[in-house]
Amino acid sequence: MSRTEVLLWIVVPYAALTTFVVGHVWRWRRDQLTWTTRSTQLLESTWLKRGVILFHVGLLAVIGGHVLGLLAPASATEAVGVDERLYHAISVSAGTAAGVAMSLGLAILVARRVSVPRVRRTTWRSDHLTYAVLLFVVATGMVCTVGENLIAGGYDYRETVAPWFRGLFLLDPDVAGIASAPLVYQMHALGTMALYALWPFSRLVHAWSAPVGYLVRANVIYRRRAPARRAARLRRPAAGTRG
Repeated sequence: MSRTEVLLWIVVPYAALTTFVVGHVWRWRRDQLTWTTRSTQLLESTWLKRGVILFHVGLLAVIGGHVLGLLAPASATEAVGVDERLYHAISVSAGTAAGVAMSLGLAILVARRVSVPRVRRTTWRSDHLTYAVLLFVVATGMVCTVGENLIAGGYDYRETVAPWFRGLFLLDPDVAGIASAPLVYQMHALGTMALYALWPFSRLVHAWSAPVGYLVRANVIYRRRAPARRAARLRRPAAGTRG
């Protein structure tokens, strides 16, 4: 194990994950007023709706695929009757569809932010960096899915990248596994770590502010407010009655 491998696959990941956790705590305690998406829907809504739907639908599918592919070992999927050949077919087809949707959505959002003057003026430096890292992660992910698995014939990342990723949380990362992976997988992993480190200091924090409370809150009762004159008549005693 060389010093470079230790730096790239042990030091950098743990530094990024530590920044991810500590950064969120700091942001919440010191800067809650900017804990928001800073929505620009009032400035432009047509392309925003298209881009957001495509991006988030693709993102949810991509996250599900990564959870299954990285956290579930091959023995777990084989135990439920999904062999390597079937898993590869599902991974490539579903991963390609999800990646295309996410890529199109991100492209629309970036083009909108650059081409719409009012939206461009509301863009912060952190937004530029966030979009750049997101584009890098999505691009390398598409190369992994389409280039390596669909065109080049396939690569079993569950034997190299996945053990390293699971090992990070078990404090025993498999450096040899990730070091032997194709370069594009390594670039995708490092890009993802950079995104983790950037997350607490960008608008991505809105991911933890989903309105889950709306599902269990009590019903809000709305009553029509009577006009002022009608309300006054209702309060005035009728003729022939005593006050």
